[in-house]
Amino acid sequence: MHAKAVKPARENSTETDPAIGRFLDAVWMERGLSQNTLAAYRADLTALTRWLEARRVLVTRTSRADLLEFIASRVEGGARPRSTARQLSSFRRFFRFLVREGAVTEDPTAQIAMPKIGRSLPKSLTEDEVEALLAAPAVSDPLGHRDRTMLEVLYATGLRVSELVSLKHSQVNTNQGVIRIVGKGNRERLIPLGDEAVRWLAEFVHGPRAEILLERQTDYLFPTRRGDRMTRQAFWHIIKRYARKAGVNKELSPHTLRHAFATHLLNRGADLRVVQMLLGHSDLSTTQIYTHVARERMKELHQQHHPRG
Repeated sequence: MHAKAVKPARENSTETDPAIGRFLDAVWMERGLSQNTLAAYRADLTALTRWLEARRVLVTRTSRADLLEFIASRVEGGARPRSTARQLSSFRRFFRFLVREGAVTEDPTAQIAMPKIGRSLPKSLTEDEVEALLAAPAVSDPLGHRDRTMLEVLYATGLRVSELVSLKHSQVNTNQGVIRIVGKGNRERLIPLGDEAVRWLAEFVHGPRAEILLERQTDYLFPTRRGDRMTRQAFWHIIKRYARKAGVNKELSPHTLRHAFATHLLNRGADLRVVQMLLGHSDLSTTQIYTHVARERMKELHQQHHPRG
């Protein structure tokens, strides 16, 4: 089943340089990138073009020195290496596109080295912390029941938060116990839900969801009181609120339960390639970072429980 087509990136764009619009349309058509990735490209390129305009430099006349000066100004302003690396990656793809298009003859990013960044381990939770987080919503309230169901589905499937809040009825098959997701690059994957998540979903759909919507109609599985799709930011605030209530004092991210999903599967012996498929990673190296998390956890358990730890 094919993903629903989205509008080309340029239609929602606010940039004035037509080259950026052509580039965004091209990468959207070629690679099927998510709207979040396209938005990041747009923000990076708009920041660069505005900086160039202030110096009366055309995008098609950008030199290596111009880019190094821009990057230096960002670093002086407090930009971190990871942010700088992401921007430089955006610029490389953009200028390579301009070379292919014939708009420029040389790629000014070709001789610029990527900043060295350490690969940070994803923040995760212990299984007890996850249980406390899942138990935090007051399920007697329809919104609390919705939140508990969302947390259960998130931990059961390892979805990205953007995938969770965008879930529609047609993507969920509780009889077979699976969710169909079309993720980055229009790659489709089927993810098992597990009995617990199926039970919470069935209860939510046959009661609290209707109480939230009243007479309103929406295809989105987890609506707000207004009948809209919940935003990623709103769900992030929900996670933080329940984490405080559950006494989880770790630094969290919107993907905390996704990380816990992967780490706990590996801790219990899951195959790395299976976890890769469930997470929707195109490259196994992206998934391998979780083996480091699992290894650290095993060291902790060894030290705690082995007589000579």
